[in-house]
Amino acid sequence: MSFFKKIINSQLIDVIEWTDSSANTMVYRYENMGKEIMMGAQLTVRESQVAVFVNEGKIADVFQPGRYELSTQNMPVMTALKSWKYGFNSPFKAEVYFINTKQFLDMKWGTSNPVMMRDSEFGMVRLRAFGIYSFRVQDPVVFLKEVFGTTELMTVEGVSGQTKRTVVSALSDIIAQSKIPALDLAANYDELGQFALNSLQPRFAQLGLKLESFVIENISLPQEVEQAMDKRTSMGVVGDLNKYTQFQAAEALRDAAQNEGGGAGLGAGLGAGMAMGQMVQNAFQNQQAAPAVSQVPCVSCGKPIAVGSKFCSECGASQSAPSCRECGKPLAPGAKFCPECGAKQ
Repeated sequence: MSFFKKIINSQLIDVIEWTDSSANTMVYRYENMGKEIMMGAQLTVRESQVAVFVNEGKIADVFQPGRYELSTQNMPVMTALKSWKYGFNSPFKAEVYFINTKQFLDMKWGTSNPVMMRDSEFGMVRLRAFGIYSFRVQDPVVFLKEVFGTTELMTVEGVSGQTKRTVVSALSDIIAQSKIPALDLAANYDELGQFALNSLQPRFAQLGLKLESFVIENISLPQEVEQAMDKRTSMGVVGDLNKYTQFQAAEALRDAAQNEGGGAGLGAGLGAGMAMGQMVQNAFQNQQAAPAVSQVPCVSCGKPIAVGSKFCSECGASQSAPSCRECGKPLAPGAKFCPECGAKQ
């Protein structure tokens, strides 16, 4: 009798547990090797794990972290599914899935193609972005139904492609809805990351997952736009272009004067120095040139003279208004008689 009892006991499972030795396993189906689970067996579910019992293709009971003795009290769904014709201590067949609920970190994402964006300053621009995100299994039942099904073993690589494409496809909408100018994106990475986290959460929930964090490491503009921005920045740093030109000319003149090379080198240095000196002189002349002086014709000969001149530089005539010799009243230029007293001028 002890021999047959030993054979029967060898076909029963009395301890069910799983220790994860990898860092990327999400689902592990417990290997029963054709054995049946004994009612009263010990089930150990460790932290960051969930055990799901599947009976004849249907989800039965879900066990959170802890230690359980499988009984009708701890397995209400399985008890309802089984008739237990031979008593509650009868063995039963069921598939046991251990689901890893820990947070999977450092999941990289990036735009394979540029994302089009309408910017208020640059118009239509193309953006590239990359970063990292992390997620975990939040609803094991939904995850079993929607993702891994009856897979014996599932790793992060099985869902990373789907999650990464979900992130990238939503990125263009996220940036457009944020309405942040392209020049201000770098200063708002944290705000954009939080906005993306809230926007992507419902899409991950459909798979039984939860997006824990979303980090934007960099958003880059096209090369031609960056070059235009660099030129604009350089112009702002230079400031007054006239003073900058004078400074550059003076520096070049100093370098040419310090050139101690002989022969052709000396001649080239002198020539460069003279040319730079002329550039400096022209720069100062252009800067210090007085504005054009307004001119009026001479009251006597009609030649142009500067406004405010008292005498003509050509004929020497006084430019003050003439007056009558007798009565002293003002006369028009060239008048022969006074219009007031009639005296001959």
